[in-house]
Order: sequence, then C-alpha cells, then structure tokens
Amino acid sequence: MTLEMWVILAVRVLGSLPVLRWALFGGILAILVDLSDLFLRAYLDLGGVRNYQSFDKWCDQVYLALFLVVALRWEGPARAIAVALYAFRLAGFALFELTGERWVLMLFPNVFEFWFLFAAFTRRWWRGFRWERRPTALALAGTAAAKLFHEYALHVGRWFDSFTARDVVEWVAGLVRLG
Repeated sequence: MTLEMWVILAVRVLGSLPVLRWALFGGILAILVDLSDLFLRAYLDLGGVRNYQSFDKWCDQVYLALFLVVALRWEGPARAIAVALYAFRLAGFALFELTGERWVLMLFPNVFEFWFLFAAFTRRWWRGFRWERRPTALALAGTAAAKLFHEYALHVGRWFDSFTARDVVEWVAGLVRLG
C-alpha cells in the first residue's frame, strides 16, 4: 500500500468511529467521509491509489462493520433486517473481489447502509414508527429503491467517473453564488 492509501484508510477509519456513539449522525458522517477519497486522491501526491474500486470496497468494510455493531444493539425487525442486509452486501463484496466486475455491486446493492440510516432515524426522530409488516416492508422497499438507483449511477451508468474533486468543489461554489 502506498502512503496515500494509508492516509485515506486512516481518514476513513477515524470518520467511521462516531457511529459507535451517535448512530444517525455518525452514520451520515461515515458516508460523507467515504466520499472524501475523491478529494484526498485529487490533492495528495503520496504514491496514488492502486485499484481504487477494490481499495474503496475494503475501506467500506470498516464503517459497515461498525454499523453492524450498532445495529446488533437494536431489537426486532430493525436488527434482523440490518443483519440480513449486511450479510447480503458482504456476499456481494466477496463476489466483487473474486471477479473485479463492478456490475456485481448492482446485483448486491448496499441497502444495509440506507437501512441503517433509516432505522437510526426512527430510533432518534420517529420513535412512533410502527415496526409492523406493512410499514417495515415499505421502508425496506424505499431504501432498496434509493440504493439501487445510487448503485446504478455509480457502477453501471458510471455517471460520476468523469468528475474530479475540483469539478465538485466548483459546482458547489456555483450553487452557493446562485443562492
């Protein structure tokens, strides 16, 4: 591993730790820190990142495992579904590592990530959510649809592959100037 990869890994690990104390805020932070690779790769010159897709998926395992640790403290459907979705994504990760094919990630979308945020949100802000069959199924369908769209955009459509961190910063700066 290059020094650049070690720096990115350290940032990803440190950015994942708050989820152990604050499930919702820490989960959102971990996901945002996941995006920091784009910026770090653009501005660091410490040897580069070899095989970025594989490296990124290995780094993801840190925050996903910490999400699982938190989810195991939950009860009922929130916990059971989280564990099943974690196992599903882990299987997809293993298959991706074996094949190196990005479309595999579309077959095994990381619904666990969005489900975790939904369940953490209900525990913090929507305590009246009824964990009955219909509302739970609707929540799962919604998180799955959102994540499938996200995975398609990233790994099949590759809509963001041509963007650099600088492009994103300039786009956000343009939005701020308009507002």
